[in-house]
Amino acid sequence: MIHLHDIRYVRLGTADLQASVRYATDVLGLEIARSEGKSVYLRSDSRDHTLCYTEGDPRDHTAAFEVDTQQELNHAAAILSQNGCQVHQGSAAEAEQRYVRDFINFKDPSGNSIDLVYAPHHSGRRYFPSRDAGITGFSHIGLRTLDPHRDELFWTQLLGARVSDRIGAAPLLRIDEVHHKIALFPSTYPGVQHINHQVESIDDVMRAYYILKERNIPIRFGPGRHPTSGAMFLYFEGPDGMVYEYSTGVRLITEEDELTYRPRNFPFVPESFCMWGSRPDIPEFKS
Repeated sequence: MIHLHDIRYVRLGTADLQASVRYATDVLGLEIARSEGKSVYLRSDSRDHTLCYTEGDPRDHTAAFEVDTQQELNHAAAILSQNGCQVHQGSAAEAEQRYVRDFINFKDPSGNSIDLVYAPHHSGRRYFPSRDAGITGFSHIGLRTLDPHRDELFWTQLLGARVSDRIGAAPLLRIDEVHHKIALFPSTYPGVQHINHQVESIDDVMRAYYILKERNIPIRFGPGRHPTSGAMFLYFEGPDGMVYEYSTGVRLITEEDELTYRPRNFPFVPESFCMWGSRPDIPEFKS
């Protein structure tokens, strides 16, 4: 089985690079790490970058996960190939673009583009936000799935993820102690469905709510609290229709908890997404 150490970055195509970068800095509160040609790299924590906007097709999304050793990367390539995935071995130039020592790329059964990376770069300097958003780091993504049952098996049996909870058929998957790093939401097409950053406290969530309202940025869900992870959240719209989320207070499932923890199954109703009563304006969260 493949072992995923952590989520690493998201690469997004965008129709308007300058507008997307302005949003990432002025609204999200990310820091520009560097600009290179048609790409801009942005930081939200000690990693070299956690978001890369590239001029191009807004439907072009890639999510990256880290493995610990070169041997694990080679093992992952072999396992994925044996199970019918077309694996692309990254070139030296492509690895340099991603600021990693080595990587492979493949698509999950729904067509989501995934990088597995070895030895990604860290930054030698502290993350300095472009605005005081309270961000503590890039935490998880939602992915669209054309078949949640099939894709759950793919991510758990091949990639070592574990189911924390399900909302209807949508599994919330962990790869470490955090309640989920990947969530698979039924859709009719692939791609990254939302991008989450953790913030320090509920104060940061509520501060963001009023800032976003003042700037007329569409709030898509919240403020609210997930009954699954326990996190308090706010979802809002970004460039090219991407949904971003701030959340705080996510549940941890420790090694000791693993002995007794069993995934819970929630019905696909609004109350399963928010225990406070907020109603989502996000297609994948609606029945």
